[in-house]
Parts: sequence; C-alpha cells; structure tokens
Amino acid sequence: MIIRQDSFFSYDDLMEISPKTRLMMILDEIDVSPVAAAMEKTPGTRGPKGYPKERLLYALIAKEVEQTTKISSLVRRLDSDPSFRYACGFGIMDKTPSESVFSRFQDALSKEPALMGLFQNLVISALKSGIIDGAEVAIDSTKLSSYEVSKPRKDLVDDGNHPNWGMKRDTNGNNIRWFGWKLHIICDAKSELPLSIKVTPASVHDGSVASDMIKDFLDSYEGLINPSHYLMDSGYDYEYLYRDIADKYHATPIIEYNPRGSKAPPEGLNEKPHPVCSAGYDLKYWGKDATYMKFRCPHMTGDVNCPFGSNWCSSSNYGLTLKLNYRKNPRVHGYPLRNSKTWKNLYNKRTSVERLNARLKENLNVYGIRSKGIKKALMNCILNCISLVAGTIAINKKSSVVTKIA
Repeated sequence: MIIRQDSFFSYDDLMEISPKTRLMMILDEIDVSPVAAAMEKTPGTRGPKGYPKERLLYALIAKEVEQTTKISSLVRRLDSDPSFRYACGFGIMDKTPSESVFSRFQDALSKEPALMGLFQNLVISALKSGIIDGAEVAIDSTKLSSYEVSKPRKDLVDDGNHPNWGMKRDTNGNNIRWFGWKLHIICDAKSELPLSIKVTPASVHDGSVASDMIKDFLDSYEGLINPSHYLMDSGYDYEYLYRDIADKYHATPIIEYNPRGSKAPPEGLNEKPHPVCSAGYDLKYWGKDATYMKFRCPHMTGDVNCPFGSNWCSSSNYGLTLKLNYRKNPRVHGYPLRNSKTWKNLYNKRTSVERLNARLKENLNVYGIRSKGIKKALMNCILNCISLVAGTIAINKKSSVVTKIA
C-alpha cells in the first residue's frame, strides 16, 4: 500500500464540489445546539409556529453559503426546493417559516453571545485537526457597506454603534470611500481562515482597535493559540502597537513602515529605515547578540568603496561599529531586520488575510447585509466565517478519508 502524506485543502477546493453536496458537507460540521439552547433561555425568542431554533439557524447559514441576500429569497428557496429544505433540517412536507419568523429570529440571534462561541469552537476544531497553525497571524480590515441610508457628516451619530463614513486605499493605492462598517479580521497565515473578527463603524482607524482585538483574541483561545508573529500593513504602523505586541503579548510585530509624510527620515537612518554611516551608505548588518543588533562599516566589509575610507568614521582597524537595542525602539530597530530576506518572507504571508477577504466577498455573502445596526452586521459576518471554517474542515475530512482508502 502506498502511504501518502496528508495534504491541506482550502475552501477553494470545496467550491469545486456540486452545490447541494457542498451545503450538506458544511452544515454537517456545525453543531448549532449550544446556540439554540442559549436562545431558548431568552424570553420572547420562540416563533409563533414553534419552529426549532436549530433549523432556523441552519437556514441562515445556508443563506450565506448560497449567497442569498434577501430573506424573501431564502423563504422562496425553502418552499420550492425540497433538497435545500431537507439540508436545513426541515421535513420534505413540513411548512417552512415565513419572513416575519426569520426576522424575529435574526433580532434575537444578533444579541446572542453564543453565536460567537460557535465560531470559536469551529476554529478550535480546525486547530486540533492541524488545519490551523496559529504561529503567524495577519491582521487587516475590509469595508462593509451599511443597509442604512447614507447621511452627511453633520447628521451622523458618532457613538461607536452607528454607521459612519470610512476611507481605505485599495491594492493600487486608490482611495475608496463608503458609508457603513469595517470588518476587522485576525487571520491564520497558514490556512487563511479567520480566527477572530470585530465590526466597527467605518470611521474607526485600523490601528486603534488592533491591540485590544489581539488581547480579546488571545483570551478567547488561551493556551491554544499563541502566535509568534503578527503581520500588518502600514495602516498599523504605530509605536504603541509594536510595544504592546512585543511587551504584552511576547511576540514579534512585522509591520510595514509608514513615514506619514515626513520630509526626512530620522537622524542616522535612511527612508527604509536602515542605519547609515556619515557618508550616507547603508551599514552592514553583522548579526545579533542578545537584544542588540550589530552593524559595521560597509567599506570594511567590502560592500562599498567609500571615497573617504574607514578612517572618516572610526580610527579602529575594525571600522565603525554600531549596536542597536531592538527592544528599546521596536518600530525603527525591529528584529528581524526590516526589509531583510527573513522579514520579507514573513511580511509576504500577510497577503493571506487579503485572500480571506476575497473569499468572504466572492464565494460567500459577507456583503449581503440587509438589516440595520452593528449587531446584525456582526451577526452576518459571524455566519459567513462559520461557513468558511466549517467548509474547510469538511473538505479536509473528505480528503483524509480518500487518502486512507488509497
């Protein structure tokens, strides 16, 4: 018998499977009973026809998988498609819920903390299965348009719970403006799956929520996930975030440098920023000793032919030597050395969160917000993330079975 090494399969592999089979595979991986049990304890959440909470929740998850935007379309699909109805847990001959039943259920579900717990339990399951690694995580945000009608700034309620105007740069550097929310995501760089999410008004800056979000993320998976590197773009380039990651969370920040319109780089550094000698040449990185990085004169190491020679900077036969404590100023003098091969390899993994955002938008229904309020926006995002993680677990289980048979 041929023994094959297990391979990791992504959600994209699941998209190749027929839609009906795909939906059944995803829903089979989701145990919604804890959410249903929690909702039963809340007064006034039971529908007039007594529809089980499990079936209503499965139907809402199926709505995201099938990229159905409107509840009315979901109800019509349940009425007209017996196989779809059966996949959601309803009997072939059962009467399906009305739009008003789903509307009341969504109201209750958006206030239920157990829904986030369901998502986190799926993440833990993927972690134990080896799908999620958690060693490197990427953080980014993406725009979510609001269902509410846009308003001029003078009429906005800026309380953290109402939609607002936001602006981001796309991958081509163009400014994009929208009215609504931001979805902030912590993503596993290996599996490209969401580990933690948060929804804020669109006006909230990425860097202002990152540190607290990391803390909540680590608390949620205490003892299970402890990343060694946090990967972020220049929107998160703030001194306090470097220090929080290094000092509070005992990890390494890999964040793109943002000069923020500075007319000149800091003294002794170039625009990268990298230490330079008095002649303007990049000092040669010469290794690390404890918390210090060592740099040498590039003329003495043979990297440049300085017209002033080494005596211009130092009378030592060894040439100018500079030692920098990367713990003292992790933003400017971080380790691994910014723009080194190691740093670039780590930073390139940040694109995992961009691919995750694309899947949530193109293969699922994270843009399909059709209800008002930040709680329902978050509920919509959680349901989509549940679908994504459950689908990835399902396709990996199937591939594992096939491999064992072979």
